[in-house]
Amino acid sequence: MSDRTDRTDRTDRALSFGPVAEAYERFRPGYSPELVDRVLEYADQPVRTALEIGAGTGKATRLFAGRGIEVTATEPDGAMLAELRGHVPAGVRTVRSAFEDLRPGQRYGLVYAAAALHWTAPEGRWSRVAALLEPGGVFASFGGPAQLSDAAVKEAVSEARAPFMESDEVPSPDGTPPENAMQWPGTELLRSEWFTGVEQSVVEHRVTMSARDYVGLLSTISAYLVLPATEREQVFGQIMKVLPEAVEVTADVTVHLARRVHEQPRPGR
Repeated sequence: MSDRTDRTDRTDRALSFGPVAEAYERFRPGYSPELVDRVLEYADQPVRTALEIGAGTGKATRLFAGRGIEVTATEPDGAMLAELRGHVPAGVRTVRSAFEDLRPGQRYGLVYAAAALHWTAPEGRWSRVAALLEPGGVFASFGGPAQLSDAAVKEAVSEARAPFMESDEVPSPDGTPPENAMQWPGTELLRSEWFTGVEQSVVEHRVTMSARDYVGLLSTISAYLVLPATEREQVFGQIMKVLPEAVEVTADVTVHLARRVHEQPRPGR
């Protein structure tokens, strides 16, 4: 796949969620308070302000706002942002904007992305994040695929899906193989002159849901959303046939943390 085709595919998938905003909120697993604990422990100082990249329906937004942080939630899709506004505290500021269109102004103690960073353009990503952070401020990215815990059920679903797509996951943006100890975006953060203290950890999370709710979850995943409607209905029908009445889903969240350097990197470094 060419870089241009890859960028087009990324854009199409990134902007596919609006029509399923209500389903996204209903079926996508949320985040545990342990995630926020981990981010704030890493910060090791009070975090008063935060900017969220690609806030979706606000599943992470409400957790950070619930800790007394003044959150500015940015989201490019109007329907997703409308759904978010119905679920977050009144004090959350919302901005309809893609990450690439944000203009540096206020700097924040925390910039974070919840299952959204892979939709941003790689060119200039880290200098843009750094421009939004106070020196010494924290960047956090977290997310991960929701996968069936039972290996046999997972294989059956994979076989049912195979005529329509090879995989429903988003590939690593920098091509890091899944067996690597450090995963993306930690791999990029380690190479970035703007950040230091890169850490990776996992917050474990298990969810039990009905087969129908699991298919509802799949209906919010971009790989299915970009299929033609008839194919989407067919693949969901095939998957329903192989599912038990209830399934356990592994929704572990991989967390990457880094700190913005205090001094601006010198040109040419």
